[in-house]
Amino acid sequence: MVDTALKRGRNAVVLSLHIPEPEGRPGDPADFSKIKLPEPGEVRRPPIEVEPAEIRDLAFTLIRVLDREGRAVGPWDPRLPAETLRQGLRHMVLTRAYDDRMYRAQRQGKTSFYMKCTGEEAVAIAAAQALEFDDMCFPTYRQQGLLVARGYALVDMMHQVYSNARDPLKGRQLPIMYSSRQFGFFSISGNLGTQYGQAVGWAMASAYKGDSRIAAAWIGEGATAEGDFHNALTFASVYRAPVILNIVNNQYAISAFHGIAGGQRSTFASRGIGYGLPALRVDGNDYLAVYAATAWAAERARSNLGATVIELYTYRAEGHSTSDDPSRYRPQEERERWPLGDPINRLKQHLIAIGAWSEAQHKALEAECAEAVRAALKEAESVGTLGQSRPSAKEMFEDVYKEMPWHLRRQRQEAGV
Repeated sequence: MVDTALKRGRNAVVLSLHIPEPEGRPGDPADFSKIKLPEPGEVRRPPIEVEPAEIRDLAFTLIRVLDREGRAVGPWDPRLPAETLRQGLRHMVLTRAYDDRMYRAQRQGKTSFYMKCTGEEAVAIAAAQALEFDDMCFPTYRQQGLLVARGYALVDMMHQVYSNARDPLKGRQLPIMYSSRQFGFFSISGNLGTQYGQAVGWAMASAYKGDSRIAAAWIGEGATAEGDFHNALTFASVYRAPVILNIVNNQYAISAFHGIAGGQRSTFASRGIGYGLPALRVDGNDYLAVYAATAWAAERARSNLGATVIELYTYRAEGHSTSDDPSRYRPQEERERWPLGDPINRLKQHLIAIGAWSEAQHKALEAECAEAVRAALKEAESVGTLGQSRPSAKEMFEDVYKEMPWHLRRQRQEAGV
């Protein structure tokens, strides 16, 4: 019998498995020194008809518009009117006020579950403003800003979180998994990654029937390791689906850092390169950069040039959900040391820099948004919080089939509802 060591060779290296290690753990100082940021304005902006292979470098850099003084610089500056910027700022402040209040409601036992988007408001709101109202959005649970920016009523969002008698989804979804066809907001799925394939399919159907609407989808960096992500990119590439495929890289999945999904090996935007798709990597805390990249990808999609992959580089300031404690797996002061700052503060600073805003106006806006949230909360809680009221039992038979079949009609009669 041949000796195994001789078979391998005398100098064979013993194999070892690589386990990705985060840059910092609880108790360690927060250190972002390894992040190399290009200067704002230095990344080129190609024409929309560019061949994907010609812009491979844009998947490895970072598109930035706002500099440290709040000035908009470089070719990606979308040159938005001040009123659009003020509107975007209001949407972000309102979203954060809503988030904070609903988080407290969960801690008070008024709902079972909540997920905040603190630090990621620009990811959804800038995109919503760059898209058309009737474009279809396929979000995850941290893009509630899409609904806010499109004018969806806060009180209806609260009804859904409370699962009360006026829940628009009639108690059929977990709290925060909103849905609204009217507002172009596809049902959120707890099975992460599924919305990517759905978005591509919806976009293919839109193109197939000669429509003018495009789709946009969001996924976390952790879920890019799932098969749904790669299947979606294959179909988007082959059929030139008019869809924007956003990857929200907020550094963490549920309680695992981005390296578990491959973030230490390459950028997440670079995954689009292998599928022949244009890929952009964008400062997700820069409202203007997110708007500009989304507008670029949307114009490309509307011109029958196909899909675009966008990595939105941001930071999840809070826990994954109310069931998560980030102090157990990351340094405590990371939030304050994140080098790309806070999206609300950065847009506020820009508006002040161009003479279109002031600190006094900002304080008034925060108070206005807090009052709007309080008023909506009062109305929602008058209907009931978790367990105090619930949708009628008869509604569970509705909206299942276009026409209710005989066996459901019989079951409803037997139930007496």
